[in-house]
Amino acid sequence: MSHTYEHRQFMIFNVSELPNINFNEVLETSINTVRKSVDGTKTFVKWDGVNTPTSVENLITKEGPHTYEEMLTILSTSEWTNPNRFPYNN
Repeated sequence: MSHTYEHRQFMIFNVSELPNINFNEVLETSINTVRKSVDGTKTFVKWDGVNTPTSVENLITKEGPHTYEEMLTILSTSEWTNPNRFPYNN
């Protein structure tokens, strides 16, 4: 069975703004559980629904919102995925 996330939204932003996120508004649980870009400068949060959470809307460096399909494409780039970290790419 395939899962669809048609109502899920994603926002990319600089890690310097992580303290501004209200983790009660997004699906991540804390600053320590977010994924970061390979260089460690960007991260993202996700939420369900069309309304952007207030703490996310107030970010200065935000890029998005992005759909699930868009995020899959973004996360497959070298900015987000280091090909040298996977054992099958030795």
